[in-house]
Amino acid sequence: MNEPTEVDPPADIEHDQPAAQPTADAARPAADAARPSVPLPRVALVGRPNVGKSTLLNRLCGSRVAIVEPTAGVTRDRIAVPARLSTRDGERWVEVIDTGGLGIVDRDDLGPHVEAQVATALKGADLVLFIVDVRDGLTPPDQQVAKLLRGASVPVQLVVNKAEGGGFEWEAESFHALGVGGDPVIISAQNGEGITDLRQCMADHLPGAPEEKPTETPLMKIAVVGRRNAGKSTLVNYLAGEERMIVSEIEGTTRDAVDVVFEKDGDTFTVIDTAGIRKRSKLEDAIEFYSDARSLKTIRRADVVILLFDVTRKLSSIEKNLARYAIDRYKPTILAANKWDLVQGQTPESFREYLDAQVPGLGFAPIVFLSAKEGLRADDLIRVAKDLFEQGQQRVSTGDLNRVLERALEARQPSSKGYRARVKYATQAEVSPPTFVLFVNDKRHIGKDWLRYLTNRLREELPFHEVPLRIVLKDPKTISEEATQE
Repeated sequence: MNEPTEVDPPADIEHDQPAAQPTADAARPAADAARPSVPLPRVALVGRPNVGKSTLLNRLCGSRVAIVEPTAGVTRDRIAVPARLSTRDGERWVEVIDTGGLGIVDRDDLGPHVEAQVATALKGADLVLFIVDVRDGLTPPDQQVAKLLRGASVPVQLVVNKAEGGGFEWEAESFHALGVGGDPVIISAQNGEGITDLRQCMADHLPGAPEEKPTETPLMKIAVVGRRNAGKSTLVNYLAGEERMIVSEIEGTTRDAVDVVFEKDGDTFTVIDTAGIRKRSKLEDAIEFYSDARSLKTIRRADVVILLFDVTRKLSSIEKNLARYAIDRYKPTILAANKWDLVQGQTPESFREYLDAQVPGLGFAPIVFLSAKEGLRADDLIRVAKDLFEQGQQRVSTGDLNRVLERALEARQPSSKGYRARVKYATQAEVSPPTFVLFVNDKRHIGKDWLRYLTNRLREELPFHEVPLRIVLKDPKTISEEATQE
């Protein structure tokens, strides 16, 4: 079936790429609010760098959640994901927590930060899977990890990984010397060998694991995006009320997109921290490439986007492109001016004028001036995000919509090359994003300038003041083609 003409751009901005179609998930009703559920037992994956912890996380949860690269030290923050365990007694659900490699020595000197994140994961865990690499054999870093785990108050299970093809029973026995974790479970996280035994072992250690997936549904997903070192992780930690993300003056600390669930005023939210975006020409390795790709994917799956600016730095093309990317996909966007407490000689009004000049077409998007580090107005972001989410869920009657359309047409008629097009009527087809179908006599003569004008009128007179709007044009030819295809 041929697609109807979609207005491009949806708002007051020129776009280079076609916008994505809204998804059913994006249009879920606000009634899917958070509901209480029993917390899942937590299983922490611990080990030295590059033993396959992230690969195992992806295997257990059934999707590529964590970046997997042969470079040691890719994972730095804690990544927590629900996982289903198929066992002989039925299904069980747990939360699996990936951690950074203990004993990492990298160019950014983040080893102590990673170790602190691992220590936090251990405190909240019900079971620890101690991962080792059978092909490397017993190493001094493994012994250091074992020393740490011997003092832990949580059960530990030794998991011998990278046993592709089998036949590693003798090599696995050598890890008994670590003195922690009991009899090893031999697996290949890469190929899935031994995973059934591992799932059963996890269930045996966690008899209280629930049989059904938790029913708790966050009110919304909020993506925090921006350039490197803008303060994204600091903001996420503040919202979560804990040091969930590593915060460092070193750029590029966060590599994965990390989902963090938190509660505020009785509602549950998922806030997603992302890697700082860099110019493609400056991407140094595959890790940075995948980090950037996941940041963009996070925008696509978010309900609301927080575009975080460091107001002490000049606006770059990165922020401009991120803003364009979000609006191209009809994502409600908050412009978050971070580190405002450090600004001198500038007013909110002057910065807004500067921002509108640098990022044209986002004049409708709300702006919040904050300091994530000091907690200054950071809570306002959640209030504004809820408001944008509710705006995107609004539905107006066909009568109200067409009365606005009539007034808009009285003030300005659509025309193209001397031909005046006729707009018959309009109806709202969808929410999230608010999508309006205009029935016209010939969509070829409806220009983008007039559509931008109409978008602004709709935003002014209807309850969609701060969210992107989508307009679809249909004419007799389009309707006939659709009927033929059906």
